[in-house]
Amino acid sequence: MNKLRELFSDTLIYGISSVFARFINYLLVPLHTGVFNTAQYGIMGLVYAAIAFLNVLFTFGMESAYLRYAEKREQAPHVFKTLQTGLLIFASLLCLLLYLLMPILLPVMSLSTELAPIFLMMLGILWFDTLSIVPMAELRLTRRAWLYAALKTLNVIINITLNFYLILGLGMGIEAVFLANLAASFVMTILVWMFTAELLMGSFKKEWMKTAFVFGWPFVPSGIGFVINEMLDRFLLNAMDPAIAQQLYGPNITPEDVVGIYNACYKLAVFMLLLVQMYRMAWQPFFMRHAGDGDAKHLFGQAFIWYNAFSAMLFMAVALFREQIVAISIPGTEATLIDSNYWAGLDIVPFLLLAYWFHGWYINFSSGVFIKEKTKVLYKITLMGAGITITANIILIPFYGMIGSAVATLLSYGAMAATLGIYSKKIMDVPYKLPESFGLMVVVAGLIFAEPVLQQAVSGEFLAKGVLLFAGAIVTSIYAWRLMRFD
Repeated sequence: MNKLRELFSDTLIYGISSVFARFINYLLVPLHTGVFNTAQYGIMGLVYAAIAFLNVLFTFGMESAYLRYAEKREQAPHVFKTLQTGLLIFASLLCLLLYLLMPILLPVMSLSTELAPIFLMMLGILWFDTLSIVPMAELRLTRRAWLYAALKTLNVIINITLNFYLILGLGMGIEAVFLANLAASFVMTILVWMFTAELLMGSFKKEWMKTAFVFGWPFVPSGIGFVINEMLDRFLLNAMDPAIAQQLYGPNITPEDVVGIYNACYKLAVFMLLLVQMYRMAWQPFFMRHAGDGDAKHLFGQAFIWYNAFSAMLFMAVALFREQIVAISIPGTEATLIDSNYWAGLDIVPFLLLAYWFHGWYINFSSGVFIKEKTKVLYKITLMGAGITITANIILIPFYGMIGSAVATLLSYGAMAATLGIYSKKIMDVPYKLPESFGLMVVVAGLIFAEPVLQQAVSGEFLAKGVLLFAGAIVTSIYAWRLMRFD
């Protein structure tokens, strides 16, 4: 149980910085939308979409490679020096190539030549973020979670402070957003270098570079597939036939409106995504540290049980009270957390929460793939998921609109988790208790979709929600108690 407490403690610490970062970044939404017009805000979205895509190419799976091979501390300095040197060279060459291609890429990103500095700042952000990825992985591997959280929090504080100063104080345009991001990335990278500088005393070894490359390259198509799963639905919704948009949502609704509503309501799924990210940050170094333990399989199975218990309760809370969450008033203003014009998309939230719950399964199942060095399968599974995302969106959007996109996301993540689970069981048979865990998911999801019926039966919205939340808590408690007791 002490080992599980270690996992829980690290998850909680990583969560503090993640939750704080998400909360602070929400403050930028009213700032940016209040100052910039829709075209400018669209450019910001395109640039950050490009950053998400290019980040996969720049880092080349080296974070995961470092967690895999630096776990043996006697070889950590050599792995660190080798990977940092390789990333420095690769990132610099890639920045140079993108700079030379700038005349071609600017129109693709809707950037005029006057906004070319934004493109250059984008390259700077990518360069610094790439060179911080291995040092930050070192902090995770050595359980310096508080330092990791402090650096992430400092990054957010610098970013938000400079955003307000440059935009409101100096009157800068959208270039201020990327300048603030660049400055924050620069400071965090310099600081994390300082805290891990002793590892640069290692030696550059070609064999380590080759080993890391073989291990890490499958993460590139895997990462690209993940970006497709996360972002493509917006583009496909935007390509919806305007007549279908009006048929589904009203005479004055355009596909652009649908995308805006979808984006706003998608933000509620961030609660489950945060849990998954918090867990992933602690889980990867955790299973590498304990891979050689005699009780490793049993330990990993117990961790999966607790992950599902927390996910079930979070799913119930957010899905049941989504209408109340978006209606929370912002102090000192007449605004709510999400404007009422966007509430038409709230029905997508349960599907997206379930999708991210499955994504957590995928992360759990990846332990066997990492430990047995079978990472090549990851890109195949993620590209399969991307294919499901594309196909399901094309089929479902004309009939169900936003809900079709949300269901497509659920189908994609569910299929990815199932496929990796089957493969992982073959190479490392962890007792995950999948029938019971899937049963828990089905039951709590059924409770959510039964809410309208129960509301009519008890003649009270909050009474119905309270009964369902209590029922979900009972089911989850029985699930965790039985599996932990008889495991």
